Amino acid sequence: MKEKMNEELQVLVDKATAGDKDALETLIASVQDIVFNLSLRMLGTFADAQDATQDILLKVITHLSSFRGESSFSTWVFCIAANHLKNYKKHMFAHYPLSFEYYGNDIQNGKVEDVPDLTQNVEKDILAEELKMSCTNVMLQCLDTESRCIFILGTMFKIDSRIAGDILKITPEAYRQRLSRIRKKMAGFLGEYCGEYGNGRCKCRERVNYAIQNHRINPLQLDYMAATEIPVQTMIDVKNAMEDIDDLSQDFSFCKPYQSPERMRHLLQEFLDSTQLSIIQKS
Repeated sequence: MKEKMNEELQVLVDKATAGDKDALETLIASVQDIVFNLSLRMLGTFADAQDATQDILLKVITHLSSFRGESSFSTWVFCIAANHLKNYKKHMFAHYPLSFEYYGNDIQNGKVEDVPDLTQNVEKDILAEELKMSCTNVMLQCLDTESRCIFILGTMFKIDSRIAGDILKITPEAYRQRLSRIRKKMAGFLGEYCGEYGNGRCKCRERVNYAIQNHRINPLQLDYMAATEIPVQTMIDVKNAMEDIDDLSQDFSFCKPYQSPERMRHLLQEFLDSTQLSIIQKS
């Protein structure tokens, strides 16, 4: 089954590199959500993730002729995406880095009770859910880029340690050891501070107004609540041409996958329809 999928993908790649636009669209559509979700977790915001996803998919298109089928197509795309994102410097948290110490101090000492109602008639439960998704995603930015990538590949995408090692250019053993340490670190922080996933004092509903005041969520622009959530299994199915997942595929329930935003899909379609694409394909 897996070999058949790889053969079908290789046929699509061959057609796409020969100038078949429909084949190219099919290929890009097959990995677009994977790239967006990896970008969202690595960079922390929807806006930065959209920009990075477009850059990565452009790289995939322009380097398509170099795909030799030595790995699955999705693994090859992961390599391009991971390398791009680890070195990406245009996102907000590259300019304003976070740490677990800062996050913990904000939870312990933030003057939550002193903030007036800033909800602008948006239901507080909705804002609390937006904050929960935003907060846990931004918390990933407390990890260094390599650790963040390891955590995301292991917990959200459930990638086998051999494949993840190839993507990150480390041994499977080193990947498993680091993933275990990072998971313990994340679980320890959540257990100590977070009232949603652990026993901490931080409750999303109580911090909604504080988060709005500090521009962490915007009642008039709810990125997570507006996004189309897709089943976790869908993400696994998309990359199932890889090796079987291993026993490190523990769930962290806040790592929810989302469909790439409609605006980004339109921009990508415009590019696929443009004369610029034909110039790139002929170069």
